[in-house]
Amino acid sequence: MPDLRQAAFAADSKRWRALFLLCLAQFMVIMDTSIIGVALPAIQQALGYSQDGLQWVFNAYVIFFGGLMLLGGRMSDLFGQRKVFMIGFVILSAASLLAGFAWSEESMNVGRAVQGLGSAFILPSALTIVMLLFGHDSKELRRALGFWGASAAAGGTAGVFLGGVITEWLSWSWTFWINVPVGLFALLYGRSVLPEGVRRRGRIDVAGAVLVTGSLVIAVYAIVTAGQTGWSSPRTIVLLLAAAVLLGLFLLVQRKRKEPLVPLRIFSAPNLLAGNAVFGLLAGAWIPLWFYLNLYLQQILDFSAFAGGVALVPMTALIMIVMVGVTGRLVGRFGFRGVLVAGLLLLAASLVILAGFTPTNGTYAANVLPASLIGALGMSLAFIPGTMAAMSGAKPEDTGLASGLSNSSYQIGSAIGLALMSAAAAAWTRDGAAESEGARLASLNDGFHAAFYGAAIIATVGVAATLLFIRTRK
Repeated sequence: MPDLRQAAFAADSKRWRALFLLCLAQFMVIMDTSIIGVALPAIQQALGYSQDGLQWVFNAYVIFFGGLMLLGGRMSDLFGQRKVFMIGFVILSAASLLAGFAWSEESMNVGRAVQGLGSAFILPSALTIVMLLFGHDSKELRRALGFWGASAAAGGTAGVFLGGVITEWLSWSWTFWINVPVGLFALLYGRSVLPEGVRRRGRIDVAGAVLVTGSLVIAVYAIVTAGQTGWSSPRTIVLLLAAAVLLGLFLLVQRKRKEPLVPLRIFSAPNLLAGNAVFGLLAGAWIPLWFYLNLYLQQILDFSAFAGGVALVPMTALIMIVMVGVTGRLVGRFGFRGVLVAGLLLLAASLVILAGFTPTNGTYAANVLPASLIGALGMSLAFIPGTMAAMSGAKPEDTGLASGLSNSSYQIGSAIGLALMSAAAAAWTRDGAAESEGARLASLNDGFHAAFYGAAIIATVGVAATLLFIRTRK
């Protein structure tokens, strides 16, 4: 980007007001992954979902969110970030109305998938605007990314709390309808505070978008359903092979196209490929921690949905405080590589503690709170440097694409990590299934422990990958 244009963004007196809206957008699209968790039993009863089919209320959103992120990033580069941001909120609001009024499994799944499409347009556009507004000053950028990261973590955890409140005192439909007034606010407020962004000439690579999205959707679908069909079943093998073939065709198309969806040259940028892999591993460790900690509170310690949400508030508070006030300073002093390693180590330690010290007769104060705070500290230290590693080295004209890649890596990492840990938990639980209530709870808890241990392995792999492949750059 030319220096003159960067200076114009730097002089934008409304950039902190814009950051509020951008963080609100981040909060909402991440919250949509978690707010329906507590409402799932009510949705199942209302729409007649089977136990296996119920997972698609979550997965339809995450898969299309992550799978279409590259398209959203490319569109923000071509048509301007503010325009694509606004289009995304129109789509998200309309889809939220559909999901709230859903009358069948199919209508709900479609609504959630289209919500994912809207979020895939919103998030890369929003992150690119953050980089444009604050990229002129490393100190301001670290502070802005602190708010940005805190809003993501808060959205994920607040979704559990708000889902419990809304489901208990309103209805499950409002877990979707809550997006509509926020969407209207974003459309009105955004016109006055957001810059138009930057635009480049070019075309949309439709074939590339179809191929890469199809590959990601099929791969995640195969992993999600492998727990029921078996990893060695012909169905799982065929699906994974189909995903690999589509990915290979995508790479071939990208090599041949003059204006590809993902110019393969971007992966030559220092740290970008490794950074995206580590960012996905971070998500693959963090999301199972959040998911199974919530289940442990409700199904083992017998917390209500509302009480379980309240129990996660200290994690949210710590994440927001550390991300906004501490992480940026640590990155400025030690570089993002060292802080990322420290965060992943703490996250792995938290998961090991949860796996080894959460018995069926445990208590919140002794067995949950300390480990959950260690995990929250790890996440708050790792998220910002993980974002920086995933986008570092990208040229200014590729910021939209790089943000799409990083967010796609995080969402796909979330889906794959949770799918793998769900399969591990289900297998371990079945192995120890018994008839008495005490033995049933013990077996269920063993499954949770298997998921925590598996997620700790993912975090540890992230540490190794960071040390081996990521280099700090000035």
